[in-house]
Amino acid sequence: MQTRRLGKSNLEVSALGLGCMGMSFSYGTAADKGEMITLIRKGFEQGITFFDTAEVYGPYTNEELLGEALSPIRKQVVIATKFGFSLHPDARPGWSGLDSRPERIKQAVEGSLKRLKTDVIDLLYQHRVDTEVPIEEVAGTVKELIAQGKVKHFGLSEAGAKTIRRAHAVQKVTALQSEYSLWWRRPEEEVISTLEELGIGLVPFSPLGKGFLTGTMDAKKTFDKSDFRSTLPRFTPEALQANQALIDILKNVAAKKNATVAQVALAWLLAQKSWIVPIPGTTKLQRLEENIGASNVEFTAEELREIDDASSRIKVQGDRYPEHLEQLTGR
Repeated sequence: MQTRRLGKSNLEVSALGLGCMGMSFSYGTAADKGEMITLIRKGFEQGITFFDTAEVYGPYTNEELLGEALSPIRKQVVIATKFGFSLHPDARPGWSGLDSRPERIKQAVEGSLKRLKTDVIDLLYQHRVDTEVPIEEVAGTVKELIAQGKVKHFGLSEAGAKTIRRAHAVQKVTALQSEYSLWWRRPEEEVISTLEELGIGLVPFSPLGKGFLTGTMDAKKTFDKSDFRSTLPRFTPEALQANQALIDILKNVAAKKNATVAQVALAWLLAQKSWIVPIPGTTKLQRLEENIGASNVEFTAEELREIDDASSRIKVQGDRYPEHLEQLTGR
């Protein structure tokens, strides 16, 4: 697989990464640990060098999974993890509110280093912007951790343009992780131009729309209560039915390109900017191989315009998150 550089940094990663959250957290019952270790190592064998996790995924268990899976190949991969939640493992979903106080950041990093079986975190994100702690203080704390050799690169997640600028002025931001896909394009309004100006990479999570952009869901799709999509407005039967219009467009493109719907959705993201690195997640080897195949799908400028023109005529139905969660983003 080809590699990409995140912004103007020296952090080079595979063009597609692997989001590992769903292996342990949020998408129903956690997958078998042994099977996920095999899957992660298969991903590496097929060219993936960029693996994404977070302290809150589990909590803790996803970092432990990655630590075990990647320890034999640690020097050949890039691991990204995140801090920023007040964790309560006995509560659902394992956290209550945000906490990016300096002492909490340092505590989180020490725990992540142990669970990941490493002496340095390649990319450390603030998981969500904590308005109770000035972003300059957060960036300054991470700067200290970089100076101590515990962290290599600083990232933000779901931050707004003003926050990105303020943080970057204290400690260079290597990457912003935010949701971005053909059915969530808000980063195009202000954030992407800011990243381009400052030389910051973009790491889209949920690049397949939490599974919708695989083209395998319809209005009859149901979700277990342990699957967080059961709480999302965009996954009600009505929204799933209305949003099939977008899938129809992707199916037409996929047929012309001899690709799958998911591959078209991922390839579209890769074609937007050379410093964009999507991190689709999966628990299935077949899906992993399908996603990797997206790196071989290329579009002409005319084909990209056709996709944009067709998709722009569709208004995606359903909010991305319930209001209390949406309030944590774009700040």
